[in-house]
Amino acid sequence: MDIADIRHRLQALGAGPLHEQRVLRTWANALPVDGGRRKPEHHFPRGLFDALPAVTQELQGLATLGSVHPGEDGSARLLVALRDGQTVESVLLPRGGVCVSTQVGCAVGCTFCMTGTGGLIRQLGSAEIVAQVALARQQRSVNKVVFMGMGEPAHNLDAVLEAIDLLGTLGNIGHKNLVFSTVGDERAFDALPRGRVKPALALSLHTTRADLRAQLLPRAPRIAPDELVAHGEAYARTTGYPVQVQWTLLDGVNDTDEELDGIVRLLQGKYAVLNMIPYNAVPGLPFERPSWEKAADIARRLHRRGILTKLRQSAGQDVDAGCGQLRARSLSSGEQVVSVRRRRLSAASADTTSS
Repeated sequence: MDIADIRHRLQALGAGPLHEQRVLRTWANALPVDGGRRKPEHHFPRGLFDALPAVTQELQGLATLGSVHPGEDGSARLLVALRDGQTVESVLLPRGGVCVSTQVGCAVGCTFCMTGTGGLIRQLGSAEIVAQVALARQQRSVNKVVFMGMGEPAHNLDAVLEAIDLLGTLGNIGHKNLVFSTVGDERAFDALPRGRVKPALALSLHTTRADLRAQLLPRAPRIAPDELVAHGEAYARTTGYPVQVQWTLLDGVNDTDEELDGIVRLLQGKYAVLNMIPYNAVPGLPFERPSWEKAADIARRLHRRGILTKLRQSAGQDVDAGCGQLRARSLSSGEQVVSVRRRRLSAASADTTSS
């Protein structure tokens, strides 16, 4: 379900713009629709008021809590059940953040990621994306949303941007606290500056070497690392907040002196911050997590060379919950992988058929 579908249903029930906004605002903020001084029975159209219990139940059913896995760092991994029986993962982050998924599975196939091993199952609708935030807000206060869970947001661009628009308006999330993450996609770089809500941008770089990046991210667009950073910085200049360069530290793979020299070459003087996250090891995948001491030394060396570097812990390390692991453990049978299809292309095909 998309947010546009919800709007159409509310309008069919007689909702005007203010009624529609109230329903969407209370849902996205996990508030009771009958809260506040103005009661729905006093100003909602009769058709909408009578349907409110069913509408509320349907919205709450878009994403329900399957299981919770708290971490010692204040985070919590959530296994989220969708209406069709599929599951995705969300993460409650320390200090009021939540990381949400945008797809069931992922087509990029990052070789160090559990999610990437299974391919893409299906896209999430924009309402399912917002529903993860509403679900998180039932657990704790949320003031930041990062689109870094399962899936590649640029592969589900229309739905993600629709969710961002709602969260940045009726959802009461500051625009710089909405973080759109991508491995690099020309469509995203074109679309992000045109939205009324302009989120922060995070680039999943992971290496400065084009050949190594092709190995680690086999189905990411073949954009050279320096070109990718240039795209990101250009967008950052339009928003006024720096591009976040994401770097998963893989022991002996992308933590070499050669890579550090490459980082300095790419990011020195750029409007960017480097987020380094030691790898959250996945059983069965041939990558290891470097020691914290080694990671901290890398961050210090980059700082001394003028690169703003933030060394972060991957949330939920102590509960063995790297992205995709909860879902993988919950599956009792195999699932069919579907090919990536752009929503716009699918809609165009339907229009052609109907005409």
